Amino acid sequence: MITATALEVRAGARVLLESATFRVADGDRVGLVGRNGAGKTTLTKILAGEGQPAAGTVTSSGDVGYLPQDPRTGDLDVLARDRILSARGMDVVIRDLRETEGRMASADDDTRDKAMARYSRLEAEFQSRGGYAAESEAASIASSLALPERVLGQPLHTLSGGQRRRVELARILFSGSQTLLLDEPTNHLDADSITWLRDYLKAFRGGLVIISHDVSLLDVVVNRVFHLDANRAELDLYNVGWKLYLNQRETDERRRKRERANAEKKAATLMSQADKMRAKASKAVAAQNMARRAERLLAGLEDQRVSDKVAKLRFPEPAACGRTPLTASGLSRSYGSLEVFTDVDLAVDRGSKVVVLGLNGAGKTTLLRMLAGIDPPDTGEVHPGHGLRLGYYAQEHETLDTDRTVLENMRTAAPELGDTDVRKVLGSFLFSGDDAEKPVRVLSGGEKTRLALATLVVSSANVLLLDEPTNNLDPASRDEVLGALRSYKGAVVLVTHDEGAVHALEPERVLLLPDGDEDLWSPEYADLVALA
Repeated sequence: MITATALEVRAGARVLLESATFRVADGDRVGLVGRNGAGKTTLTKILAGEGQPAAGTVTSSGDVGYLPQDPRTGDLDVLARDRILSARGMDVVIRDLRETEGRMASADDDTRDKAMARYSRLEAEFQSRGGYAAESEAASIASSLALPERVLGQPLHTLSGGQRRRVELARILFSGSQTLLLDEPTNHLDADSITWLRDYLKAFRGGLVIISHDVSLLDVVVNRVFHLDANRAELDLYNVGWKLYLNQRETDERRRKRERANAEKKAATLMSQADKMRAKASKAVAAQNMARRAERLLAGLEDQRVSDKVAKLRFPEPAACGRTPLTASGLSRSYGSLEVFTDVDLAVDRGSKVVVLGLNGAGKTTLLRMLAGIDPPDTGEVHPGHGLRLGYYAQEHETLDTDRTVLENMRTAAPELGDTDVRKVLGSFLFSGDDAEKPVRVLSGGEKTRLALATLVVSSANVLLLDEPTNNLDPASRDEVLGALRSYKGAVVLVTHDEGAVHALEPERVLLLPDGDEDLWSPEYADLVALA
């Protein structure tokens, strides 16, 4: 259980949440919603004990499992299976058991006897942590999140970003925590895994706070909704499910609008009457009192909700280039004996649209990183054509320098632009005033997405490499990205699980990984997008 009392949350000088009191008890499945940048991720970090409130207190009883938007995966040399088992400390016990088994085969009686005694103690500890049933539970969770045995036996550094995130989700679900805090848990999940996760969370008996833009997930899972209103810096608590929340919130907004209109009408009448009475000295005091009543009437009223702002996005007008600005031939990537893909060829013609499909772990992100010149291929080459200007959107936002500010990142992306022009672009992406001076490391996933897209807008790129560009976006911002995809005149190579993004792109070709087969796009491939 988590209890927050008089909680105040700030981002620099900006108040995100003021004097909020609430509780998340066993059986509460809370959907935490609000526009991008409202402070949902910041609030969740504080609830997880990884951040400090500006005022107020947070107390928790029982273990809290926290999945951040950008999960930490610890030692990247650890096997994926051991990372999951570490949630209950079982990885160390199992490793010690295996080592002790070897010593039990020693020819030295003393060494063997000590090993046998140690093995008994370790086996008792193993059973106390759940034993083989817990191992089986971990394997089942991993399999349900599309992490097969082959992947579990690999070190984390050999996995894709999506696979590592699913390892972290499996670890949190396996932890047995009484309260779960999940920030965008469906990112990088295929359709089957999302369906399984919905059923798992719906049946979860502890407390749950979930941030998600997946409306179908919220509709099935949540029985309470906390709406973080960025305009009022307040947390509106709705003790109902998703559909009832939508209806009740709309009713609340209409009520606030009505109340404000009535109050403004009354205040205007009072001020008008006060102005007339001021002309007579005998009624000056009465006029002053009437004016104060009008001011109090307005001051005590909740501000009318301003429509949520959305970044206005248009991808750049592409710079002139040759007929085929980007070509790749014979690309391959392996990790040890594991072959990810081999002998992949791709020619990106001017203005062409290509979607890359493949199951999780097939190497889609790896291919885009090779095309972007970030990762070298094991074999093969990437050939830039005449006039090539690349724009790369990375799903993990690794193109952003997290130690520098929003403004500094934009200056690096567009060194030819003056400070005024850079700030103008940032303003259109909802980074105004002090927001432009924030270090990137404190941004939410949605804010990082907006900044990464802003760097593309000023790039004049004629080939865009887009890796899951709609992740972490609210519906209105996602619509902006889809609209920008439709109107962009340059070439695009797109990796996505979002069927709407593929529909907006209207691809001419599809590249299937890991085999590297290329084909003309047809509607039959649309069914593979959500599975990719």
